[in-house]
Amino acid sequence: MADILKPRNAKEVEDAVRWALSDGKTLEVAGEGSKAAVGRPTQTDLTLDLSGLSGVTLYEPDELVLSAKAGTPLTEIETLVEKHNQQLDFEPIDYAALLGGKSRGTIGGALAANLSGPRRIKAGAARDHFLGVTAVTGRGETIKSGGRVVKNVTGYDLCKVLAGSWGTLAAMTDITIKVLPKAETEATIVIGGLDDAVAAKAMAAALGSPFDVSGAAHLPDHVASWFDGLPGIDASTVLRLEGFAPSVAHRSDALSVMMGKFGPVAILAETQSRALWRAVRDAKPFAAETMRDRPLWRISTAPSRGHEIAAQITPAAQMFYDWGGGLVWVAMPFAGEPDAAAIRAAVRKVGGHATLVRAPAAVRAAVDVFEPQEPGVAALSKRVKDAFDPNGVFNPGRMWAGV
Repeated sequence: MADILKPRNAKEVEDAVRWALSDGKTLEVAGEGSKAAVGRPTQTDLTLDLSGLSGVTLYEPDELVLSAKAGTPLTEIETLVEKHNQQLDFEPIDYAALLGGKSRGTIGGALAANLSGPRRIKAGAARDHFLGVTAVTGRGETIKSGGRVVKNVTGYDLCKVLAGSWGTLAAMTDITIKVLPKAETEATIVIGGLDDAVAAKAMAAALGSPFDVSGAAHLPDHVASWFDGLPGIDASTVLRLEGFAPSVAHRSDALSVMMGKFGPVAILAETQSRALWRAVRDAKPFAAETMRDRPLWRISTAPSRGHEIAAQITPAAQMFYDWGGGLVWVAMPFAGEPDAAAIRAAVRKVGGHATLVRAPAAVRAAVDVFEPQEPGVAALSKRVKDAFDPNGVFNPGRMWAGV
């Protein structure tokens, strides 16, 4: 038997899982492998390569619905919907540069990791756009959930369970997602020179305003120079506005006046704005060659408290904020030293959770990569795992030991 199983259709996925069950084998579930370096290293017997399950099977632009096989490359889907002036509103991050890969990944991988970019504060995460799924469980059974309509009630919402499970529960074969119209244009308001605490207040004010902000990030001065198009290299707090051109122009003017009380304001036009938010989405400062060996954390917390967590982390770290301050990207200063104890202590004190996105395999094997679970939550996770995959066939231990 080869080290890689590459099924060509959903039936072959089911056959592969049943074979693994009968022979006591474990499987690493993978698409294009763009996020293989995220999570605890797993010791599996074979790789279940789902990249052969590729292709859009249904796209109805007027109904805002798209169905595709799980191994369909994200770039293929994004190119298709772009032709109809639509987009994946959850704005999934491209991990390729951060993790040294070459692939943008697949739609199944984006949903399994529950990816979301800067627009999360307005549009939600991937799971909020996940309408339907067909998958093979670790029992070798094919399950279906949801459908091809935006509003659907069919019992348990298994899409929400599988989103963010990192391939530990089932191998998805077909998915249905919601797509949305792409904004006609966009602009970005830039407020210069704010410290982290004041920036948090400015972002909160903007997000609480009537101006429909779809992105809010703070780029401290030590990382601002990595973002092209900013008016200076000082700390920059950036706010995105999207929509029809007259609306964006009106809201930009009004929000600029409102933000003027915090600091000097500039406005980025559409081209510069789109480039800036792609860089924020993909954590561009930490994808540079000089940063690649530095452990990278992704911390989620209440937007008003992100700067409180950051203040407790060594000043030698580099960081910036997305989601209005609710997402903190932190690059630790020394290769191979994530200082997990300090990160976990800071998160416990303030509230939230932290994921070690990038570190050598030996480091990821020695520390908790995902946020440690409280006993009650851990017991629930174990019961869910046992319901889908009682023999631990899929990605054993990738998220937590024994799960």
